[in-house]
Amino acid sequence: MLRGYHLGCPVWGHKDWVGRFFAAGSQPDAFLRQYASVFNAVEGNATFYGLPRATTVERWAQDTPGTFRFCFKFPQTITHDRRLVGAAAETAAFLALLRPLGPRLGPLMLQLPPGFGPDDLPQLAHFLRDLPRDLAYAVELRHPAYFSGGDAEAGLDDLLTGLAMDRVIFDSRGLWDSDRSDPLVRAAQARKPRLPVRLTVTGRSPVVRFVAHAQMDANRWLLKAWADQLALWIGQGLEPFVFVHAPDEGLAPQLARQLHEQLSRRVDAGLLPPWPADALPAVRQLGLF
Repeated sequence: MLRGYHLGCPVWGHKDWVGRFFAAGSQPDAFLRQYASVFNAVEGNATFYGLPRATTVERWAQDTPGTFRFCFKFPQTITHDRRLVGAAAETAAFLALLRPLGPRLGPLMLQLPPGFGPDDLPQLAHFLRDLPRDLAYAVELRHPAYFSGGDAEAGLDDLLTGLAMDRVIFDSRGLWDSDRSDPLVRAAQARKPRLPVRLTVTGRSPVVRFVAHAQMDANRWLLKAWADQLALWIGQGLEPFVFVHAPDEGLAPQLARQLHEQLSRRVDAGLLPPWPADALPAVRQLGLF
């Protein structure tokens, strides 16, 4: 069991994981259970595009242990279409739908569009102050002004610190150093921003979205640097969340395991269980005797 931090991928089900991470022959209805047997958190990107049924949320709770954390994104209708204006009803519906997950809810991520700049900061403050305080939140900004070291960044950090909400830390250095002749790299670069990495902590659970280099070996120095940073935060009593992305998401679990191995050399981060693809054959073999 992992200790001191939360580790996961951007999704809990990827078809290319079958036979590599998931047990061979696994069907989609088994993906979440198998994923949650290894990792203790996941990004919830699906809610950015649409809301699930209430029965689906109930099934998610049944398929995960109480120590697991879902970090869902606010719907784009709230963040991108309405830009936080007049979205009280949609926000209430989103939060009410997820509340049955109870302790399984990690920081809910408010990802704002690149054009959401300094002039919009008062609206962000108004929106955040109206959110229920019994849930956790993390905010991801993509406008360059929030990475300039100027008044906009200071105002954002002061706002989040005052509310004890976390700032999402986005690291796409590996992705943007990758070879653009790879179509997976080009597709990922079209979706991911290229912004400076900020290590600012404004709450108790820094949220890191790490997008890896397309070549596995090229991530060694990045993973080492993040292991150092995570060890520092854990030593300070913080409880970080780390989500590992890759241009080829089929490699995300392997990269996450490498990060955990690096971190475990620095602090007691617990044990990462074996992959379901590795563990289940041993169980079947024991059944022969």
